[in-house]
Amino acid sequence: MEENSLLNFPNSTEFNKRIPKQKFYENIAVTPAMKRAFVEQIRTIYWRNKIATTTLNLAAGEQVTEIEVFEMRLSAPKLDESVLRQIDREIPYHILFLLEYEGKYRAVIGYKEAAAGKTVFKVDRYYSTDWLDEDDLPVHLDGLSLDAVYENFVRQIAGGALTDENGTTLKESIEQQKQREQLEKQIAVLEAKIRKEKQPRKKFEMVQKLNGMKGEQERKK
Repeated sequence: MEENSLLNFPNSTEFNKRIPKQKFYENIAVTPAMKRAFVEQIRTIYWRNKIATTTLNLAAGEQVTEIEVFEMRLSAPKLDESVLRQIDREIPYHILFLLEYEGKYRAVIGYKEAAAGKTVFKVDRYYSTDWLDEDDLPVHLDGLSLDAVYENFVRQIAGGALTDENGTTLKESIEQQKQREQLEKQIAVLEAKIRKEKQPRKKFEMVQKLNGMKGEQERKK
Protein backbone atom coordinates (compact mmCIF):
# COMPACT_ATOMS: atom_id res chain seq x y z
CA MET A 1 0.00 0.00 0.00
CA GLU A 2 1.38 3.39 -0.97
CA GLU A 3 1.67 5.84 1.91
CA ASN A 4 1.38 9.60 1.73
CA SER A 5 0.90 12.26 4.40
CA LEU A 6 -0.76 14.87 2.22
CA LEU A 7 -1.46 18.21 3.95
CA ASN A 8 0.05 16.84 7.19
CA PHE A 9 -3.34 15.75 8.47
CA PRO A 10 -3.14 13.72 11.71
CA ASN A 11 -2.15 10.06 11.40
CA SER A 12 -5.45 9.06 13.00
CA THR A 13 -7.28 10.26 9.85
CA GLU A 14 -5.15 8.28 7.37
CA PHE A 15 -7.03 5.76 5.26
CA ASN A 16 -4.75 5.28 2.22
CA LYS A 17 -6.83 2.94 0.09
CA ARG A 18 -6.84 2.90 -3.67
CA ILE A 19 -10.31 3.12 -5.24
CA PRO A 20 -10.76 1.55 -8.68
CA LYS A 21 -12.01 4.38 -10.88
CA GLN A 22 -14.36 1.90 -12.57
CA LYS A 23 -16.42 1.99 -9.38
CA PHE A 24 -17.79 5.36 -10.47
CA TYR A 25 -18.94 4.41 -13.96
CA GLU A 26 -19.42 0.62 -14.21
CA ASN A 27 -22.93 -0.69 -13.49
CA ILE A 28 -24.08 2.94 -13.25
CA ALA A 29 -26.00 4.85 -15.90
CA VAL A 30 -23.37 7.27 -17.20
CA THR A 31 -22.86 8.73 -20.66
CA PRO A 32 -20.07 7.49 -22.95
CA ALA A 33 -18.45 10.92 -22.57
CA MET A 34 -18.43 10.56 -18.77
CA LYS A 35 -16.86 7.11 -18.97
CA ARG A 36 -14.26 8.41 -21.42
CA ALA A 37 -13.38 11.26 -19.04
CA PHE A 38 -12.74 8.80 -16.20
CA VAL A 39 -10.65 6.55 -18.44
CA GLU A 40 -8.62 9.26 -20.19
CA GLN A 41 -8.24 11.98 -17.55
CA ILE A 42 -7.62 9.99 -14.34
CA ARG A 43 -4.73 7.63 -13.67
CA THR A 44 -5.51 6.61 -10.07
CA ILE A 45 -7.77 7.58 -7.16
CA TYR A 46 -6.66 7.22 -3.54
CA TRP A 47 -8.89 7.65 -0.51
CA ARG A 48 -6.27 9.34 1.66
CA ASN A 49 -8.08 10.53 4.78
CA LYS A 50 -11.32 10.19 6.68
CA ILE A 51 -12.14 13.19 8.87
CA ALA A 52 -14.83 12.16 11.33
CA THR A 53 -15.68 12.07 15.02
CA THR A 54 -14.17 8.56 15.09
CA THR A 55 -10.79 9.76 13.76
CA LEU A 56 -10.46 13.19 15.40
CA ASN A 57 -11.61 14.91 18.56
CA LEU A 58 -14.35 16.86 16.79
CA ALA A 59 -17.99 17.53 17.57
CA ALA A 60 -20.49 15.98 15.18
CA GLY A 61 -21.84 18.37 12.57
CA GLU A 62 -25.47 19.15 11.88
CA GLN A 63 -24.84 19.09 8.13
CA VAL A 64 -21.51 17.25 7.83
CA THR A 65 -21.05 13.71 9.16
CA GLU A 66 -17.69 12.91 7.49
CA ILE A 67 -15.20 14.57 5.18
CA GLU A 68 -13.29 12.29 2.83
CA VAL A 69 -10.00 13.32 1.24
CA PHE A 70 -9.49 11.89 -2.26
CA GLU A 71 -6.20 12.24 -4.10
CA MET A 72 -6.72 11.96 -7.85
CA ARG A 73 -3.64 11.56 -10.02
CA LEU A 74 -4.38 12.93 -13.47
CA SER A 75 -3.18 12.12 -16.95
CA ALA A 76 -3.47 15.78 -18.00
CA PRO A 77 -3.77 19.09 -16.13
CA LYS A 78 -7.50 19.37 -16.86
CA LEU A 79 -10.30 17.38 -15.25
CA ASP A 80 -13.93 17.74 -16.32
CA GLU A 81 -16.08 19.06 -13.49
CA SER A 82 -18.66 16.42 -14.43
CA VAL A 83 -16.25 13.77 -13.10
CA LEU A 84 -16.18 15.42 -9.68
CA ARG A 85 -19.96 15.70 -9.71
CA GLN A 86 -20.29 12.01 -10.52
CA ILE A 87 -18.04 11.06 -7.59
CA ASP A 88 -19.86 13.46 -5.28
CA ARG A 89 -23.18 11.88 -6.31
CA GLU A 90 -21.95 8.39 -5.50
CA ILE A 91 -20.37 9.21 -2.12
CA PRO A 92 -22.88 10.30 0.56
CA TYR A 93 -20.28 12.41 2.40
CA HIS A 94 -18.46 15.68 1.83
CA ILE A 95 -15.26 15.34 -0.20
CA LEU A 96 -12.05 17.34 -0.41
CA PHE A 97 -10.37 16.54 -3.75
CA LEU A 98 -6.61 16.85 -4.17
CA LEU A 99 -5.77 16.74 -7.87
CA GLU A 100 -2.17 15.85 -8.73
CA TYR A 101 -0.38 16.32 -12.04
CA GLU A 102 3.38 16.16 -12.51
CA GLY A 103 4.09 16.87 -8.85
CA LYS A 104 1.76 19.89 -8.56
CA TYR A 105 -1.55 19.93 -6.68
CA ARG A 106 -4.91 21.66 -6.84
CA ALA A 107 -7.37 21.50 -3.96
CA VAL A 108 -11.01 21.35 -5.10
CA ILE A 109 -14.14 21.24 -2.98
CA GLY A 110 -17.82 21.49 -3.78
CA TYR A 111 -20.44 23.30 -1.74
CA LYS A 112 -22.45 20.17 -1.04
CA GLU A 113 -25.88 20.22 0.60
CA ALA A 114 -28.17 17.40 1.66
CA ALA A 115 -31.09 17.25 -0.78
CA ALA A 116 -33.09 14.45 0.88
CA GLY A 117 -32.23 13.72 4.49
CA LYS A 118 -28.49 13.07 4.69
CA THR A 119 -28.25 10.37 2.06
CA VAL A 120 -28.70 12.36 -1.16
CA PHE A 121 -26.58 15.44 -1.89
CA LYS A 122 -26.45 18.14 -4.52
CA VAL A 123 -23.35 20.15 -5.30
CA ASP A 124 -24.07 23.81 -5.96
CA ARG A 125 -20.62 24.82 -7.23
CA TYR A 126 -16.94 23.95 -6.97
CA TYR A 127 -14.06 26.03 -5.68
CA SER A 128 -10.45 25.40 -6.59
CA THR A 129 -6.94 26.62 -5.89
CA ASP A 130 -4.36 27.13 -8.61
CA TRP A 131 -1.76 24.44 -9.31
CA LEU A 132 0.66 24.66 -6.38
CA ASP A 133 3.37 22.76 -4.56
CA GLU A 134 1.79 20.57 -1.92
CA ASP A 135 3.30 22.67 0.89
CA ASP A 136 1.71 25.82 -0.56
CA LEU A 137 -1.86 24.52 -0.58
CA PRO A 138 -3.91 26.83 1.69
CA VAL A 139 -5.76 23.93 3.30
CA HIS A 140 -5.56 23.09 6.99
CA LEU A 141 -7.77 21.62 9.69
CA ASP A 142 -9.48 24.43 11.55
CA GLY A 143 -12.62 24.13 13.67
CA LEU A 144 -14.12 22.30 16.62
CA SER A 145 -16.91 20.57 14.70
CA LEU A 146 -17.19 18.82 11.35
CA ASP A 147 -19.44 21.62 10.09
CA ALA A 148 -16.77 24.20 10.99
CA VAL A 149 -13.92 22.18 9.46
CA TYR A 150 -15.85 21.80 6.19
CA GLU A 151 -16.82 25.49 6.08
CA ASN A 152 -13.20 26.48 6.64
CA PHE A 153 -12.02 24.14 3.87
CA VAL A 154 -14.45 25.83 1.46
CA ARG A 155 -13.40 29.32 2.53
CA GLN A 156 -9.68 28.48 2.42
CA ILE A 157 -9.96 27.10 -1.12
CA ALA A 158 -12.36 29.79 -2.40
CA GLY A 159 -10.11 32.56 -1.12
CA GLY A 160 -11.33 36.04 -2.04
CA ALA A 161 -14.31 34.68 -4.01
CA LEU A 162 -16.32 34.47 -0.78
CA THR A 163 -16.90 37.30 1.67
CA ASP A 164 -16.24 36.41 5.29
CA GLU A 165 -18.01 39.08 7.28
CA ASN A 166 -18.74 38.51 10.96
CA GLY A 167 -21.82 36.35 11.39
CA THR A 168 -22.13 35.47 7.68
CA THR A 169 -22.84 31.78 7.19
CA LEU A 170 -21.22 29.85 4.37
CA LYS A 171 -24.58 29.54 2.60
CA GLU A 172 -25.11 33.32 2.86
CA SER A 173 -21.60 33.98 1.52
CA ILE A 174 -22.26 31.76 -1.49
CA GLU A 175 -25.64 33.41 -2.15
CA GLN A 176 -23.93 36.82 -2.05
CA GLN A 177 -21.34 35.58 -4.53
CA LYS A 178 -24.13 34.43 -6.87
CA GLN A 179 -25.79 37.83 -6.63
CA ARG A 180 -22.50 39.59 -7.46
CA GLU A 181 -21.94 37.32 -10.47
CA GLN A 182 -25.51 37.91 -11.71
CA LEU A 183 -25.07 41.67 -11.37
CA GLU A 184 -21.76 41.51 -13.28
CA LYS A 185 -23.52 39.73 -16.15
CA GLN A 186 -26.34 42.30 -16.21
CA ILE A 187 -23.81 45.16 -16.26
CA ALA A 188 -21.91 43.56 -19.16
CA VAL A 189 -25.14 43.12 -21.15
CA LEU A 190 -26.20 46.73 -20.53
CA GLU A 191 -22.75 48.09 -21.45
CA ALA A 192 -22.95 46.21 -24.76
CA LYS A 193 -26.41 47.71 -25.44
CA ILE A 194 -25.15 51.23 -24.64
CA ARG A 195 -22.31 50.87 -27.14
CA LYS A 196 -24.83 49.99 -29.87
CA GLU A 197 -27.54 52.53 -28.96
CA LYS A 198 -27.82 55.47 -31.40
CA GLN A 199 -30.58 57.55 -29.79
CA PRO A 200 -29.02 60.06 -27.31
CA ARG A 201 -32.03 60.15 -24.96
CA LYS A 202 -32.31 56.38 -24.72
CA LYS A 203 -28.56 56.08 -24.34
CA PHE A 204 -28.64 58.62 -21.47
CA GLU A 205 -31.34 56.63 -19.67
CA MET A 206 -29.34 53.44 -20.06
CA VAL A 207 -26.19 55.11 -18.70
CA GLN A 208 -28.16 56.29 -15.67
CA LYS A 209 -29.36 52.75 -15.08
CA LEU A 210 -25.81 51.46 -15.52
CA ASN A 211 -24.49 53.91 -12.93
CA GLY A 212 -27.10 52.70 -10.46
CA MET A 213 -26.12 49.08 -11.07
CA LYS A 214 -22.42 49.90 -10.62
CA GLY A 215 -23.24 51.64 -7.34
CA GLU A 216 -25.03 48.50 -6.19
CA GLN A 217 -22.02 46.47 -7.31
CA GLU A 218 -19.72 48.57 -5.11
CA ARG A 219 -22.00 48.09 -2.09
CA LYS A 220 -21.99 44.31 -2.59
CA LYS A 221 -18.20 44.04 -2.57
